[in-house]
Amino acid sequence: MGATETVTKTPTVSPFRASLKVAYRRLEEVWLQIRHSRMALVGLAILIFFTAVALLAPVLAPYGPLQRIVPVDSTVPCTPTVSCPLSPPNSAYPLGVSFFGMDIYSQVIWGTQVSLIVGVLSAIIASVVGTAVGLVSGFIGGWVDEVMMRFNDIVLSIPWLVLMIVVAAIIGQIELVGMILIIGLTGWSITARVIRAQVLSVKERMFVERARMIGSSNTHIMIRHIFPNAFPLIFANTILTVAVSILSEAVLAFLGLSGTTYMSWGKIIEEATNNNALINGNPAWLVVPGLCIVFLVLGFYLFGYALDEILNPRLRRR
Repeated sequence: MGATETVTKTPTVSPFRASLKVAYRRLEEVWLQIRHSRMALVGLAILIFFTAVALLAPVLAPYGPLQRIVPVDSTVPCTPTVSCPLSPPNSAYPLGVSFFGMDIYSQVIWGTQVSLIVGVLSAIIASVVGTAVGLVSGFIGGWVDEVMMRFNDIVLSIPWLVLMIVVAAIIGQIELVGMILIIGLTGWSITARVIRAQVLSVKERMFVERARMIGSSNTHIMIRHIFPNAFPLIFANTILTVAVSILSEAVLAFLGLSGTTYMSWGKIIEEATNNNALINGNPAWLVVPGLCIVFLVLGFYLFGYALDEILNPRLRRR
């Protein structure tokens, strides 16, 4: 019998697991840089706080967002122990009672959920549409790029807020899903312009030329080479778009274009303004939801700008 040879097989790692490892290492690097960025930590702390409030709303809010705790037609006079519509803050209701007999504190807590849901989902829609337009326009070029960018210029020439107000006014009062779609589908143009500029830069690099030389299709190159290199910018831009989406929802709600099945911070401010909260001795009805909008938007802006600085080497501090 001849000598038998022992063959040791090297364990193979699937491409998917290898990609996960690379992504995990990249996330570790980004997290390390975030920990050394004061701006990112402040923004992240604000976002964690409001996210916790939104998730714990059923626990923190004693009443539902549209639950009437005081009869609107009550003839009982208001006293420190008996609340009625438009009651000022007291021990039972920290922010007072609205014109419709609802607890304002509970409305503010539940409004956190609405703002985050509208902001995040609208930003995702805007980023998906804008990224698709920017990728195709920048990579294909030629007449396709010309047509898509001229249409994008027309959309950009119309102020985003004005476009949303016109669309919302045509539709009338908008429920939550409609609000998300309107904000998302009217806010993609800036993202498309930013991603197109990034694609024009990336597609001229050597690894893209090598992919063309070995016969890779345009779709393969866009998905496997262009998109991963543009993703950091897409992610950072999406974070910033969330802040703009939250402000847009607040403005549309303040103008009375939001639906009646949910309560947002903008709608609370609208009711406070319509019922003269400052004159009626309840400035918290107007100030508290306004401050919530300011701080939540500030958190997204701080974290978004810091993340953009971390993920984009050209913006890093020297």
